[in-house]
Amino acid sequence: MKNFVRLFIGSAAAWLLAFGVVPTAMAKVGFGKPGEKVDLVIGYQPYYTESWSGVVINGKQLWKKHLPAGSSAKFEIGLQGSVIVGKLLGEKNHIGYMGDMPAIVSSMREDTIDLRMIAVLGTSKMQCNIFLVPNNAPKFKTGLDAVKWMDGKLIAAPHGACTDRFALLAFEQAGIKPKKYLNQNIENITKNLEAGKIAGAAIWEPTASKIELLGIARRGATGEDFKGDDAGDAGFLVMMNEIIQDRPDVHRGWLEAELDAQVFIADLNNASAVAKMADDQTEGMDRKILWASLYREESGRNKLTLDFIFNDKVKTMLKASTAFLAGKNKFGGRQELRPNAVDDSVAREVLKARGLSSPLGKIDGVPLSSYKD
Repeated sequence: MKNFVRLFIGSAAAWLLAFGVVPTAMAKVGFGKPGEKVDLVIGYQPYYTESWSGVVINGKQLWKKHLPAGSSAKFEIGLQGSVIVGKLLGEKNHIGYMGDMPAIVSSMREDTIDLRMIAVLGTSKMQCNIFLVPNNAPKFKTGLDAVKWMDGKLIAAPHGACTDRFALLAFEQAGIKPKKYLNQNIENITKNLEAGKIAGAAIWEPTASKIELLGIARRGATGEDFKGDDAGDAGFLVMMNEIIQDRPDVHRGWLEAELDAQVFIADLNNASAVAKMADDQTEGMDRKILWASLYREESGRNKLTLDFIFNDKVKTMLKASTAFLAGKNKFGGRQELRPNAVDDSVAREVLKARGLSSPLGKIDGVPLSSYKD
C-alpha cells in the first residue's frame, strides 16, 4: 500500500509547487480586527455528500447573517480533501470542508500553517464506505459475503481517501487479499466497472449513487456490514488558527452559520431544497441522484448523523482514524493528535446558546420512491 499520509502531503505539495507558493511557517494572512469586514475563501466539496452543510451555507448565503457587514465568502470547489488541504497550507483557502483523513493530516502540519478542526460536519457508515460490484456479480446474502467474493480479483479505490481506509478494513475483516488493489480516480472506476475490468470498487457519495442509478454497477457492501469505528467515517470543518485567535467574531459567526445549515439538513422536509442546492453547485449529477445520495436507503438505515461537536462517538472514531494513520505511516513519530488539533469549544458554546444538543439529528434513509422533485 502506498504511504497514506504521503498521498495527502504529496497532493498538497504538488499544488503548492504548481502555483509557486512556498509558505513561510506561521505566516500571517491578516484578517483585520473584530467587528471589521472580512474576506474569506472556503474550500468545500459539493461532490462529497457528507460535507453538504457547506453547500447549504453557500446556497442560502447563511454566512451573511452572522459575519460583519460588508464581509465576503468565496466558495471554491475541491474534488478531494487533499486539494483543499493544499490550498489551506498555501493560504489560498481559509476554511475547509473535508473528510476525516485529510482533516487529521492538515492538523499535523502546524510547522507550515496551524490548522484546527473546529466542528463535525457529520458521521456515517454509508457515505464514504460503499463497495460497488458489477451487475453480473452473484447475489450476496450480506455485504461481508460480497467482499469475500473479491478475493483474488482486481479491486479499486481512490487511495489516500476515506474509501481507502474502509476498503483495507473490509479486506481484513473478510480475510481476503485482492489480486491487485488499484489506485483509481472516480472516472476510471466508473469506466472500468462498466467495462467489467474490475470486480469491485470502494467509492463515496454521491458518485456511488450515480453509478448505481445509472445501472453501471450495484451496491455490494457498506460500512454497516463491518465492525468497529473504522467502518464509519466523518466530515470535519477546518479553520486557520489565525482566524480563531484574531477574529473570534468570525470564528463564532461561521459556526453559527454551520449550525443553521446542519439544522436545515436534519429536517427531512428540506430534502428537496437541499438536493436543489447541490444540483445548482455541481455538474453532471441528476438531482434525483443527489437526493438519493443523502436520503435514499431502502431498508431505512442511517445515512448521516449531524453531530456538530466532537461528542464521545466522534472522539472514538477520530482516535481510531488517527491510530490507523500512525500505524501505517508513523508520521513524524506521532501516535496521536497534537494538542489543540481539535478545538470545538466555541462550537459547544454556540450549541448550548441555542438550547440544542448533539447530535442535532439523524437522517435515516427512505425508499427511492419517496423522491419528489
